[in-house]
Amino acid sequence: MDLIPYALDFKPGWDRHFKGFDKGVQQQILKKFEHMKQPLQARGLRGSHYHVEEVGGYRIAFIQDDITRVKHIHFVGNHPQYEKWYSGKE
Repeated sequence: MDLIPYALDFKPGWDRHFKGFDKGVQQQILKKFEHMKQPLQARGLRGSHYHVEEVGGYRIAFIQDDITRVKHIHFVGNHPQYEKWYSGKE
């Protein structure tokens, strides 16, 4: 069985908070993006079609399309930013 990697699709605004992070944090998140291309299961958000990956105190929220093998990145931010985004207050 071949494990076909996923492509990443970055939705408009995904980097709203990312641009303000220091270079070290940005590098950790970029490394996680490479890891996310692997066909591994991510944690789903309860009552939502989003999945989330954690990078220390930071979160990456995305929608995974298993048919087209694309992970659509919608949000990257720290935990308080993520809570606001998830609750719809951002």
